[in-house]
Amino acid sequence: MSKSKLEYIWLDGYKPTQNMRSKTKIEDDFSGKLEDCPIWSFDGSSTRQATGDSSDCLLKPVAIYPDPARKDGYLVMTEVLNPDGTPHVSNGRATIDDDDNDFWFGFEQEYFIMDKKTQLPLGFPVGGYPAPQGLYYCSVGGRNTHGRALVEEHADQCIAAGLNFEGINQEVASGQWEFQLFAKGAKKAGDEIWVARYLLDRLTEKYGYYIEYHPKPLGKEMDWNGSGMHANFSNTTLRTCGDKATYEKICEAFRPVVKEHIEVYGEFNDQRLTGDHETASIDDFSYGISDRGASIRIPIITVEKGWKGWLEDRRPASNADPYKVAGRIVKTVKSANI
Repeated sequence: MSKSKLEYIWLDGYKPTQNMRSKTKIEDDFSGKLEDCPIWSFDGSSTRQATGDSSDCLLKPVAIYPDPARKDGYLVMTEVLNPDGTPHVSNGRATIDDDDNDFWFGFEQEYFIMDKKTQLPLGFPVGGYPAPQGLYYCSVGGRNTHGRALVEEHADQCIAAGLNFEGINQEVASGQWEFQLFAKGAKKAGDEIWVARYLLDRLTEKYGYYIEYHPKPLGKEMDWNGSGMHANFSNTTLRTCGDKATYEKICEAFRPVVKEHIEVYGEFNDQRLTGDHETASIDDFSYGISDRGASIRIPIITVEKGWKGWLEDRRPASNADPYKVAGRIVKTVKSANI
């Protein structure tokens, strides 16, 4: 009889920023298939998802990946359900209207690697600052590059887990990095970002680091870039229409619902979306070809391919829930008058 370790991962009920929680279930002779992952439960009163007198919440497995760091291990992404089987109010995945997986998403997840001892980003001296940003972006060498060992190991683990991991690069500020994931289907895209975040956070335990997803951890007054989670998205219309006017109508559908988008684009995002450091102001809405200072960028490749491609919403913060971001984008695109 073989025994497998199934790490059930879920999002808690903290507001406005949810946290990942997980616990291990041991299964005998496990097949490795999602359909053979049983529904499990947890104490919702310890995660702000239930009261003590009715504390059980359910974990419904929705995606499974081999765990690259554990023998006979699996990572099981789950949705939180109420005891009656309905989606819990904290369950953003259940709100995504993309059952046919027509929407494709590519998320660019930025983050800072923080030193547990100094509580500062890697490369920051205690009581001071490193050289101004400029030479850190896509750099090489010990003077400007910090944290590569962690980043490379994370990339290896994501690939080994079967995630559709597309790349890594150091970002503009010292100790700031980015990884990219792509998936066909809004729900799957969210699953993969959360599992990749889980692997990254778990890895920091052995390095003496932690990951800071705050979109402006150095403060809005400082001349350092913030962290986002840019959302590249398309559906059949965007991939095939070949029409500039259609693209503009879809972009315009975002204008009247700016507030609704910002509400799910991450806590403290007002500190990041200032109009500086490659962002649009949180109070404005704009779109433009190859414009990284716009709310939505129309990639030049999309234009060169005859208006067949995708759009990039640059507003989501690094700490945003990809489920909620994708769900809101899908809703808005479907509302476009085309």
